[in-house]
Amino acid sequence: MEIVTAILTFACAAFALLFAVFKARSVLKHSEGTDAMKKISASIRQGTNAFLGRQYKIVIVFFAIMFVILGAMAIANLLTPYVPFAFLSGGFFSAFSGFIGMKIATSANARTANACRAGLNDGLRVAFSAGSVMGFTVVGLGLFDISVWFILLKFVFGLSPSEITGAMLTFGMGASSMALFARVGGGIFTKAADVGADLVGKVEAGIPEDDPRNPAVIADNVGDNVGDVAGMGADLYESYVGSVISACALGVAAFGSIKAMALPMLLAALGVISSVIGTFFVKTKEGATQKQLLRSLSKGTNLSAVLIAVISFPLVYLIFGKDNLSIYFAILAGLIAGVLIGQTTEYFTSDSYKPTKNLAATSETGTATIIIGGLSVGMLSTLLPVVIVAVCILVAYFVSGGAVSASMGLYGIALAAVGMLSTLGITLATDAYGPVADNAGGIAQMSGLEPIVRERTDALDSLGNTTAATGKGFAIGSAALTALALMASYIDKIKSIDGGAIKVANLSITNPTVLVGLLVGACLPFVFAALTMNSVGRAAQSVVKEVRRQFREICGLMDGKADADYASCVDLCTKASLREMVLPTVVAVIVPVITGFVLGCSGVVGMLAGATATGFLLAVFMSNSGGAWDNAKKYIEGGNHGGKGSDCHKAAVVGDTVGDPFKDTAGPSINILIKLLSMVSIVFATLVVNFSIF
Repeated sequence: MEIVTAILTFACAAFALLFAVFKARSVLKHSEGTDAMKKISASIRQGTNAFLGRQYKIVIVFFAIMFVILGAMAIANLLTPYVPFAFLSGGFFSAFSGFIGMKIATSANARTANACRAGLNDGLRVAFSAGSVMGFTVVGLGLFDISVWFILLKFVFGLSPSEITGAMLTFGMGASSMALFARVGGGIFTKAADVGADLVGKVEAGIPEDDPRNPAVIADNVGDNVGDVAGMGADLYESYVGSVISACALGVAAFGSIKAMALPMLLAALGVISSVIGTFFVKTKEGATQKQLLRSLSKGTNLSAVLIAVISFPLVYLIFGKDNLSIYFAILAGLIAGVLIGQTTEYFTSDSYKPTKNLAATSETGTATIIIGGLSVGMLSTLLPVVIVAVCILVAYFVSGGAVSASMGLYGIALAAVGMLSTLGITLATDAYGPVADNAGGIAQMSGLEPIVRERTDALDSLGNTTAATGKGFAIGSAALTALALMASYIDKIKSIDGGAIKVANLSITNPTVLVGLLVGACLPFVFAALTMNSVGRAAQSVVKEVRRQFREICGLMDGKADADYASCVDLCTKASLREMVLPTVVAVIVPVITGFVLGCSGVVGMLAGATATGFLLAVFMSNSGGAWDNAKKYIEGGNHGGKGSDCHKAAVVGDTVGDPFKDTAGPSINILIKLLSMVSIVFATLVVNFSIF
């Protein structure tokens, strides 16, 4: 079983990466279009490379410090000697997956715009193929990292199953740390540029979106890639490996054998094949409506989900036999929950449905009412995901034998998260294609292509806003399940340490350390969101001032007779985002350790529970509010409520500007936060047991 698991997982990792190469080559065969389109695309590429290069220099310092700390703990026999290296590998592959996705996205933007000159389906295929590179790179590298470490720890070093999962959990911490840097840094960059470009360009100067006269327009397009592609890739890599590793750890705790590790690993591996098949069913027709475009993408994702649902039944039977066959329904619960969360997110954020249409109508009475309406939509949208996840947790827990053994029930919850993310290859492809379409629209506008091209790219961009919101909801839902599984792993870890069982003997809510930890954890997502929102605000202020200065001082700029200084805005966003990203990430790493020293292990459990509960709700609220505001603006730009340039449009632009850091900075970063808190707690558990006050 061990050898088969290792070989199949590694083979499917290689298959995913080869498919990503195939998709990348198919994208690069298309023409970039005119010289003007090539020049604009090259400028965007140059900006993204400069940002990532400077970001990685800062990240390397952080990882070097953490490597030394973990190495010292290993020397002191507080950790196994493999942990520091696992931490580095997780961070490296998380960064690398985002980098690959960003490289193909910046190569596909002009090609998508040029393909849209031929037709809507041509543009969709190019953009979706670029998104597929991102999706299959993430799952390929994730499975590669998992399979290689499994092979080394099991067959080379001969560790026991519990020692293997203990070491592998650490590369989840490395992946989470890198993901937080990428999401926060990229999110601050993209929203600072977006806010600056919209507030001064659209609202104050009254010029169209992506107008070449706007000095922040290139920075805005760069931001789409560093935040929504590189950041998102690192984010979902972390979600993917985190769900698989936590399921492996809980499986070993429940069954004490390697076969419990085989199921999540093979499930993820077979999900690659299902996702590849689904990609060939994504296509549309000219003049398709938003509902038809959504249906085109749903064909592929739904087919992949059905395939993995069918495949997983014999897989469970093969590994566990008929005695534990009910575990299959935990996987099925996760799959269904993922689809349902996507559909509810689509309902609340797509301009094909009432919530966003009604939100657009509130712009008729001004900016205040559309902001109030967007907040209301986001708050209301939390209800259904909570119900869906709650039902999923209960079903997964009890069908897996939770009534007999709590550890088996928790293993079921972890498998539900793996089931939800098993088709990530195609799910991420539908998400990652959005920034490519957004960039394509900007290139079409700036290079003066015929109006029909911009209409087609706008249709793809609007669809991308919905799929991005759906992808965020999907990631947040899986994060909640994974965080619960990691919390259980933390408790098991504490119990395995000498004297640790006493530390978590009383996890009742009446225990004051648990209660205080709960309050601390509940507060953390709000503090984290505040830090990232303030960072966007400060960075955006510098961009707004620079754009105003150029409009004021560069003679002939507004008349189109002079060129804007795009590089200065890119540089401003880069410096501001890299400066601002450090504090939120450091907070996420330090707080679990301090909480552990002050409140003890029971306080950490309370903190993890509080952060998971409020983090899940806050992330859904912020992501869906932002998505609804964005698509309400797009709905008005489509000719409703006065169309572009109207007072309604200006109000919607302000609403969208408020929503930008909601959906692209703070919201998606929270799902990384709640998992990183657990990962850090697990890694430093031995220190907390030995040196905590309580």
